[in-house]
Amino acid sequence: MADKKVVFVAFAIEDKAQRDLLKGQSLNTKSPFEYVDMSVKEPYEEDWRDRVRTRIRRSDGVLVLVSKNSFKSTGQKWEIQCAREEGKKVRGFWAYADDRTDLEGVYTRAWTWDNIKDFIDSL
Repeated sequence: MADKKVVFVAFAIEDKAQRDLLKGQSLNTKSPFEYVDMSVKEPYEEDWRDRVRTRIRRSDGVLVLVSKNSFKSTGQKWEIQCAREEGKKVRGFWAYADDRTDLEGVYTRAWTWDNIKDFIDSL
């Protein structure tokens, strides 16, 4: 495996458990991918956009957990917009097997180890 990539994970707060699951998967000894998680663990009270932009700038790419919750998540939408403004590669992965939400402008694939590995390796 090459150098560990720095990835910002954009997700709706309602999908926090899925973000935690993704991080746990990356720590599994059989996982074909590894990354440094730059996602926001706790909501910021003030200046959150400046702090998030700094994290996105320091990231190699942005992994978006896409679900029906994404439509109403203004924070996640802003994070995706910010990633584009900063020239970061963005890839969506469906957060749930039974939810195939189409988020406009976000190329989304099934959440599999190979798909996530391919994205992280492309960064």
